[in-house]
Amino acid sequence: MPLNIKSAACCRWDALALGEVMLRLDPGAGRIRTAREFKVWEGGGEYNVVRGLRRCFGLRTSVVTASVDNDVGRLLEDLMLQGGVDLSHVKWLPFDGIGRTARIGLNFTEKGYGLRAAVGCSDRAYSAASQLKPGDVDWKKIFVEEGVRWLHCGGIFAALAAGTADLTLEAMEAAQAAGTIISYDLNFRASLWKSQGGTQRAMEVNRRIASLVDVMIGNEEDFTAALGFSVPGMDEHLSNMDPANFKKMIAEVLRMYPNFKAVATTLRNAKTATLNDWAAILYADGQFFESLKRENLEIYDRVGGGDSFASGLIYGFLAGRTPQECVDLGAAHGALAMTTPGDTSMATLKEVEAAMKGKGARVIR
Repeated sequence: MPLNIKSAACCRWDALALGEVMLRLDPGAGRIRTAREFKVWEGGGEYNVVRGLRRCFGLRTSVVTASVDNDVGRLLEDLMLQGGVDLSHVKWLPFDGIGRTARIGLNFTEKGYGLRAAVGCSDRAYSAASQLKPGDVDWKKIFVEEGVRWLHCGGIFAALAAGTADLTLEAMEAAQAAGTIISYDLNFRASLWKSQGGTQRAMEVNRRIASLVDVMIGNEEDFTAALGFSVPGMDEHLSNMDPANFKKMIAEVLRMYPNFKAVATTLRNAKTATLNDWAAILYADGQFFESLKRENLEIYDRVGGGDSFASGLIYGFLAGRTPQECVDLGAAHGALAMTTPGDTSMATLKEVEAAMKGKGARVIR
């Protein structure tokens, strides 16, 4: 089933994201627990995708989120302005002087090195975005009056609160009615579901959401934990780098969700924090398409690699590329994003296309 994507001429936005944007506090080469200074980046699973679509691929993107009108919120705004994503759909909440009613979420993340894995420590309870709920957003204005070709959201935002899960469903229903393509990254995070029903609740929420999705993104762990799929005979110790595991899983997934027009995943084997095997696979048009497998890819900062894969994949679809080109664009963009610090991509389209062709790292003069 090919994607029936609306023309760019009839839409103000090529892509819109719904999700939380946080401040990432990065201790550099050190540890969170011993840091004396942090570098600040902006990031969020859903936002990272549209930022990549804007900065690397030159598309028109916007984000629906919420922030707090204080200096910390304005710092986040300043960072997002550098990313070029439109902020006209940001809901600004008043500051109560202490952050009791609403605040900006913080994400402390260290990169990891060698046998020391990357570590994330979130401080995001009561954040402004987590308080978004149905009725807070004028979807008619966005999807009908302005027009959107592609909506992207994910399991991180849906996991923040009951209201954000319901808002995700509300957004998808409005997008579907307007003929907008919907993608969703399962992005299962056990820590986010821990206080609200755990894996069982995650499956209940994500199964409802999945029924509205056109393009589903997630790895084997995501499909198992977030949607409850288990394929008989699959060795749970096999690496995600085995495409056969994904193909078995998709056969089961499509039986339950025939609405999926495409399903994609990254295939990662983390040998160390700084040395990964990396590839991707896409199911579309009734076939599987595999990217170039990059063995022993050197990783500088792995956070956001999956989001950059999603933005490259989505760009491919929006640009009318073949499914093979779409998965190659995603895998190359994700690989390049992990060579630079921060959650978001610093790559250019020219660099992505060169990486797709397997070009090496000779000095560019």
